[in-house]
Amino acid sequence: MEKKKERIAIFIDGRNFYHSTKRLERKGFKINIEELVNDLVGGRELVTVYYYNALLDKEYDLKRYEEHNEYLDGLRKIPKFKVILCDWRKITEKDGSVRYDIKGDDVYLAHDLLIAAFDDLYDIAIIVSGDADFIPVINTARKRFKKRVGNGFFRRTSSYKLRKACDFSVNLNKVLVKLNQEK
Repeated sequence: MEKKKERIAIFIDGRNFYHSTKRLERKGFKINIEELVNDLVGGRELVTVYYYNALLDKEYDLKRYEEHNEYLDGLRKIPKFKVILCDWRKITEKDGSVRYDIKGDDVYLAHDLLIAAFDDLYDIAIIVSGDADFIPVINTARKRFKKRVGNGFFRRTSSYKLRKACDFSVNLNKVLVKLNQEK
């Protein structure tokens, strides 16, 4: 009897991923998210990739808004990718400068990870984030639903506590070095 392939779901903190990969692109790396996902999946069956982010403010920077929308549209075209849009909160600093925070992305990610575990949609989840806030959700998925959970991380934005809470971790910097050397 043939052994059933393990099913894998990937949950990507889009802001963390986007900024981490932009830093690497400035160093000359070519980033292909589909190749990266395929490397993470290996011989297992990919169920879904969830990518959490927000639309940029068109009025603040039209060029960046258009570039980011192109990027998100490209992700939507990849099979089994789901882009989940969250909200922005505009914050005006005392000096008049403006910054934005994504609101709801962590809650959406935690919700989707737990619901998919409850519905038995995956055997293994990989969270691409450096945020230790996910530790309680990881613990629940592992203990209550008997799921394996891994952390895909970038060195600069990585939480040691998050990696330790997982069954395994994957240094995405090393994966991207390997993928760039194979080209």
